[in-house]
Amino acid sequence: MPGAEPPAPVVPEEKKGGRLYLVATPIGNLEDISPRALRVLKEAAAVAAEDTRTTRRLLARFGLDTPLISYHDHSPPARRRELLSRLRGGEDLALVSEAGTPGFSDPGFRLVRAAVENGIDVVPVPGPSALMSALPASGLPGNRFAFEGFLPARRAARRKRLYRLANEERTLVFFESPRRVRAFLEDAREILGDRPAVLAREMTKRFEEFVRGSISDLLARVPEGGPRGEVVLILGGRGGEPAPGSPDPAGEVASLVKTMNISRMEAIKLVAARRRAPKGEIYRAVHGTGADR
Repeated sequence: MPGAEPPAPVVPEEKKGGRLYLVATPIGNLEDISPRALRVLKEAAAVAAEDTRTTRRLLARFGLDTPLISYHDHSPPARRRELLSRLRGGEDLALVSEAGTPGFSDPGFRLVRAAVENGIDVVPVPGPSALMSALPASGLPGNRFAFEGFLPARRAARRKRLYRLANEERTLVFFESPRRVRAFLEDAREILGDRPAVLAREMTKRFEEFVRGSISDLLARVPEGGPRGEVVLILGGRGGEPAPGSPDPAGEVASLVKTMNISRMEAIKLVAARRRAPKGEIYRAVHGTGADR
């Protein structure tokens, strides 16, 4: 329209702070890193790394010299405050785990939570993950699953967690130390029953391997000292009643009380959950046999 004023130019909003980028890095094969991940690692003011030695080698491999800041499970709270201060000051930072996607069984979630609470943008840069590599190739259902990370190293605590998972119908996914794989499988077979299982080892690396079968099959193939390399264990969800040979309720409760150092009532709750039975039914079975004496 003649005489009309031209529209005012669009002025972008002033950036109020930096962004925290969660950058997935290779778990073995360096070809898995994405162009976007490399760009973010190059442009970031600094990279907060769970293991600076591993990350330094990765950056050097691709000709990057971005400064590194150590950030791991044992970092003092002051380190997290330092990172938040830099983000609030407008710097973009990248967060990486030792390998894979930050936030899975590493300290990344604490920094992410603090960033969210401080109104800082958190930007995922997706890519490699041992969890998301192993599960789809396992052959077990991946439409519904429960990721449990690392179970406790101490046997009593590990068994208690497994009992709480005994009634879970979804596929179960765990990380585990190679030296504890046999102990984990032995406890899982006793508590969960001899269900389908997959051991995924050394994902994306030269000696990548999937061992499939039942828990007993895996135990027959895993050496005494445990397998080599990084391990993901995947177990089928509960599909039926307790495995044949499971002890009677009273015996099961007594065994839990003895081996897990928990109260009788807590053991009754765990057995009831595993058997999909009312707690009162298990309580009567226990007291009716004198197992509480």
